[in-house]
Amino acid sequence: MNIHVENYTKMFGPQTAVDNISFKVNTGEVLGFLGPNGAGKTTTMQTLTSFLSPTGGNIKVGQYSVLENPEEVTKHIGYLPENNPLYKEMGVIDYLFFVASIYGIPKEKRSERVREMVKTTGLEKEKHKKIGELSKGYQQRVGLAQALIHDPEVLILDEPTTGLDPNQIVEIRELIKKIGKEKTVILSSHILAEVEATCDRILIINDGKIVADGTAGELQKRAQNKEFLKVTIEGGDTNEIYQKLQEIDSVEMVDFAGKQDENAFEVQSKPDMTSKKKIFDMCVSQNWYLTELTPVETKLEDIFQELTMN
Repeated sequence: MNIHVENYTKMFGPQTAVDNISFKVNTGEVLGFLGPNGAGKTTTMQTLTSFLSPTGGNIKVGQYSVLENPEEVTKHIGYLPENNPLYKEMGVIDYLFFVASIYGIPKEKRSERVREMVKTTGLEKEKHKKIGELSKGYQQRVGLAQALIHDPEVLILDEPTTGLDPNQIVEIRELIKKIGKEKTVILSSHILAEVEATCDRILIINDGKIVADGTAGELQKRAQNKEFLKVTIEGGDTNEIYQKLQEIDSVEMVDFAGKQDENAFEVQSKPDMTSKKKIFDMCVSQNWYLTELTPVETKLEDIFQELTMN
């Protein structure tokens, strides 16, 4: 089931939380939704689930509008919020039966759905415990089970691996990828490596506006018109080397890449320019030894920082 976000705006009083954004998510696609705190991610996700209403524009889940058919939208969406609110005094099985009844799953089908969710989310060994007795990782699995129990076509996950240990993160990540083969998934996370490993496409929002949209590879390629170099120079004073690097006309920025006495720098060239030859020539003219001149691959973290630092 496709999602269409069309000129969506959300205001809280005079404050604009989300400012006229549009994007589409296709069936079977896992979209990573990135942005700093306060960028508008959770607001957008809550509007997608019909918890909030748009101030302007519209959001459609399949053929259903959050403005005109909010109840119909909720039938097709599974939602795991960031804080994963669970009734921790309830047993796992009892809780899933309770959620199944809320979603209106017929009584004769509830046992089958609960069994299926326990198997899908790997809860077999823990199913007879109370939720409060489970580890954080297994509580996240219960949250995923409740989001999936009515077999929604769309799954919305807000920070699904918060507080998990590395092994639990890998397990939940694999589970999301498996689910994403059949459903449309929007995943919000501040862990960039997780988004890169799990998502087919990445959308970055900042100050309520979309600032990037594409695969991790496409975003990196877009950033590659700027050359990043690791440069190490011996034989000169650190501050003097730093100053001379800054004076090169093709250089946009120089930063220290190690301890200050190591004379290691990260040099960023201006768009569509290279500084390699000029750095080499500078060292020759100053009788310095150029011991390292290597390209630095642009990481998703660098792209994120560049797009969201105001």
